[in-house]
Amino acid sequence: MEQLEQISAYLNANTNLLFSTVIFMVVFTISLRLYNVLHLKPNRIRSRLVEQGMQGPKPAILLGNIPQLKKMQANLQKPPIKPGHFSNDWPRSVFPFFNKWTEEYGKNFTFALGTMQVLFLSGPEVVKQVYQCSSIDLGKPVYQQKEHGALLGTGILTSNGPLWAYQRKMMQPELLIEKVKNMYDLIVQSATVLVNKWDTQIDKTKGVGNFRIDDDLRNFSADVITRACFGSNYSKSQEIFLRIGDLRKVMVKKSFLLGLPGLRHLPIKSNRDKWRLEKEIRRLIMNVVEEREQKAQVNHKDLLQVIIEGAKGGNFSKERMDRFVADNCKNVYIAGDETTGITICWTLLLLAAKPEYQTRVREEVLQGFQGQSVPDFETLRKMKWLTMVIQESMRLYPTVSIMSKEALEDLEFGNIKVPKGTIIWLPLVMLNRDKELWGPDAEEFNPERFANGVAGACKIPQLYQPFGSGPRICIGMNLAMMEIRLAIALLLSKFSFSVPPDYCHSPAYKLILQPEHGLNLNVKRI
Repeated sequence: MEQLEQISAYLNANTNLLFSTVIFMVVFTISLRLYNVLHLKPNRIRSRLVEQGMQGPKPAILLGNIPQLKKMQANLQKPPIKPGHFSNDWPRSVFPFFNKWTEEYGKNFTFALGTMQVLFLSGPEVVKQVYQCSSIDLGKPVYQQKEHGALLGTGILTSNGPLWAYQRKMMQPELLIEKVKNMYDLIVQSATVLVNKWDTQIDKTKGVGNFRIDDDLRNFSADVITRACFGSNYSKSQEIFLRIGDLRKVMVKKSFLLGLPGLRHLPIKSNRDKWRLEKEIRRLIMNVVEEREQKAQVNHKDLLQVIIEGAKGGNFSKERMDRFVADNCKNVYIAGDETTGITICWTLLLLAAKPEYQTRVREEVLQGFQGQSVPDFETLRKMKWLTMVIQESMRLYPTVSIMSKEALEDLEFGNIKVPKGTIIWLPLVMLNRDKELWGPDAEEFNPERFANGVAGACKIPQLYQPFGSGPRICIGMNLAMMEIRLAIALLLSKFSFSVPPDYCHSPAYKLILQPEHGLNLNVKRI
């Protein structure tokens, strides 16, 4: 009996010891992993960059340079806004740290967003090499999937490797120029709705009115996406767009806090709102998919059908199939919605401020109409002045002002060796205004610089990339350009635009560059 008690005591003691050892090993392993992620990895990347002479502001532990960024933004003394007048020198107030750190550390420097090490590149030669890189080891930042997962998921905009290659191979053929040509009548329908709406509004004000144009142009681009890619009109998809807009607003509030470790997991209000909206958007999209699948047959193979079939052909689980469809639908909605509509806004504003260019484009447009209510597809594509104006607008007001990438493996550009895990920022907003590249009038709206194409406008034409570059160039580029051309052509054929005396110019970067207080223009029927 005494021996049994001794054996039992021995086993209990060893069991407790074993349990304690297991707990210790688990805690130690987690601590070691956290130490590596939060300290060793970012320090290792930064050290390798600094060893090459790359300088930058000193980061704080865990927070990186977020406190300095927020302080600069808070202390920024914005120039007084003069009603009715605007300057194109808005980047200094929207991105104050770009200019400050460039002046202190040069065109290429490094800084940290929390634990993420960012390599900021605005030196023309090194940026050119990044743009020309075709390696799949230069991909989209992994943090976008984690931090923007609710908005973007693992769709074509954020995925890397085989999943990205599969999605691009699946979707790109549906947005080639010949397919867009087949969508032309649908784009015309959406544009006609917009023109008729403004016609009706202007009837009430006897031929002259003051319109807030940004909301209408967002709705126009959203309508094009739903008609051309999803087989319905905007009214049917309106709730999805509204929820995506709400989710975008939630994400904007956290834009400088992306690198803070673990923040996305905490049940704070912004995260709870984000999780709720993500579920609602997925439910709404899957309702559209279920409605599509309930139909006996599909009249034509649009992008939604391609995404559904791609999910079925990807050897995914049911949960993964639903996520694949929802994420890629969200990506198409987001990429084709606000960016296109806001580009039209900025273009109309610039034409309103420069009536001589507005007149030239209108003359070209009316000549191209040849007595018809709408120009044909090829005629619209060949309108030179219209294209030049759009190119210049996208140069001065790039909706995506910062192109971000990540080195998924060790890479080298020029004499800069980029360690695996480095986030690369390419500031389009600075590159597009570099006077060494574009001339002394780089801050001015001058469409004539594109008279001989991009090669005649910029000393290094490869640096003008409004739709991205390399293998990841925007697959919706042809559709977006056709939307922009047609909307501006139809609107200029019907109306003239001028800047209201009380207009206050205040661009703001909220994941994309957009008018902070909306955009009102004086509109007059011709």
